[in-house]
Amino acid sequence: MAKTSAEESIKAAIRDVKDFPKPGIIFKDITPLLVDSHLLQETVSLMAATFKGKNISKVLGIESRGFIFGTLVARELNAGFVPVRKKGKLPYKTVSATYDLEYGQDTLQMHEDALKRGEKVIIVDDLLATGGTCAAVRKMAAEMGAEIAGAVFAIELEFLKGRQKLQDLPVHSLIKY
Repeated sequence: MAKTSAEESIKAAIRDVKDFPKPGIIFKDITPLLVDSHLLQETVSLMAATFKGKNISKVLGIESRGFIFGTLVARELNAGFVPVRKKGKLPYKTVSATYDLEYGQDTLQMHEDALKRGEKVIIVDDLLATGGTCAAVRKMAAEMGAEIAGAVFAIELEFLKGRQKLQDLPVHSLIKY
């Protein structure tokens, strides 16, 4: 499948930052994309496109850059937004899942009343790396009885094989490295 000019422009806007957050990591910096209103809108439109007309009721956005894309995708889909945060950041009762990422381990939480049984949801984040973060969110949503329609990412680091951890979950990403 050929890349569109919008996808090429989005990829060109993503900046590599070497040795962040620790030596040996090449961080994919999306801030140049965020400051360009046209590219931001193109990115959000492309991320939402797969799920248009699929009756998505909630978008689960993963802290912190997933909040940016997640709220905008939710708006595009006329869906609610559920913030998935790091442990201890939400004020009400939560469900939790611990996961591994490419440079450590962390725990994510969401409010225990954020999803209703049978609700159709998607997971949104800026980056798919090892898949651990998305797998943790998927686990929490499934335990709450939600139907997870898929996940969408602006960027995918294919060499980290994150899709493998997500097994049969439909995964969509705009830019692949």
